[in-house]
Amino acid sequence: MDWLSNLLDPTWWLTILGAFATVGVLAIIFAETGLLVGFFLPGDSLLVAAGIFSSAAAAKGIGIEPLSFPVLLIATPLCAVAGAQLGHLIGAKVGGRLFDKPDSRLFKREYVEKAEHYFVKFGPARAVIIARFVPIVRTFMNPVAGVLEMPARTFFLWNTIGGLVWVESMLLIGHFLGGQVDPTKIDKYILPGVFLIVFISVIPIIVEVIKTRRAAKQVPEPNGKHHRVG
Repeated sequence: MDWLSNLLDPTWWLTILGAFATVGVLAIIFAETGLLVGFFLPGDSLLVAAGIFSSAAAAKGIGIEPLSFPVLLIATPLCAVAGAQLGHLIGAKVGGRLFDKPDSRLFKREYVEKAEHYFVKFGPARAVIIARFVPIVRTFMNPVAGVLEMPARTFFLWNTIGGLVWVESMLLIGHFLGGQVDPTKIDKYILPGVFLIVFISVIPIIVEVIKTRRAAKQVPEPNGKHHRVG
């Protein structure tokens, strides 16, 4: 579906926002991290694209005004942290009722269950930071932390650390790429760059799957020892 591919395409967002691209990035990052309906919005890829097109040469390659890199570096982390705090508040206040709803076209209980799994698997602090780099989990981790009664001050500390590391790393990677590529061939670089960031985003999931499979191969014996199957 063309409309769905457009929603997931960061270049489409920046092009359609035009002169308001910088403000649009801030709004999208806030919505993706703070509003449950924002889970489908591009987070990692949009930040990388914003970094790329903060370069005047790269922006000229697709016919838009360059985004303000200083504004992105300062304001985007604030929006990411504020959005996540809103998500935590929503979870603490009404999360239980929201998550008890049956699956719909947009909402799936598996999203919540995956976020809860990270929360238990890694512990609250690590989960909040790691979730920043995992699409969809990034959105649902915040209200799940509220539902599971993670203290607001504790959440704010790790939310701030995770938000800063996530946003600034994505923007800096994009800005570096934007200064290195040929502006007349920018379209050839943006897609591979996005794929690279998506791959980096799912590394925590890959590591967890490997660990889970290794653990599953060990079956406890009656005497408490373990042996490998096969």
